[in-house]
Amino acid sequence: GMVRTPLASVADVSLPDVAHGGADFSMRASEGGLLIVYFGYTSCPDVCPTTMADLRRAVAELGDDAERVDVAFVTIDPMRDEATKIADYVHVFFPDGSALRTDDQELLIAAAEAFGSGYEITVDAEGNVLDVDHKAFLYAIDAEGLIQVQWPFGMTSEDMTNDMTYLLERAT
Repeated sequence: GMVRTPLASVADVSLPDVAHGGADFSMRASEGGLLIVYFGYTSCPDVCPTTMADLRRAVAELGDDAERVDVAFVTIDPMRDEATKIADYVHVFFPDGSALRTDDQELLIAAAEAFGSGYEITVDAEGNVLDVDHKAFLYAIDAEGLIQVQWPFGMTSEDMTNDMTYLLERAT
């Protein structure tokens, strides 16, 4: 994956986790673990489901260490991704995954910017979504809330597994 220098901190970012009662979800891994975060949307025809499937494969390849990895999916399309829809989507890939959703556009934009992510939603005169464009990165975060590595769309599950193995070894 790619490493930014200096490492970006997302420790102060939190969003509601609608998969777990709407509690504030902090962008920090559990001690000794990793948190993988992705910004996407459930209606995405290709990039989002492919990325989540690749991540699921990469985490599964960790064996016993898979339990040290948490996954959070942030919807950039809260208008169409209601709480139940986004939670169900995430749980297809990760049964214990977190589904982050807010109707507060300023909060969502601030969260995306903290990660260096971005998105643009085009709507028609009636407010119907015509197009959604977004950066397609997975972000691996440590217990301090630092982005240790980010993976672009198309990164192989093997490469992600290798990076996670290295990061988990350093986290213990």
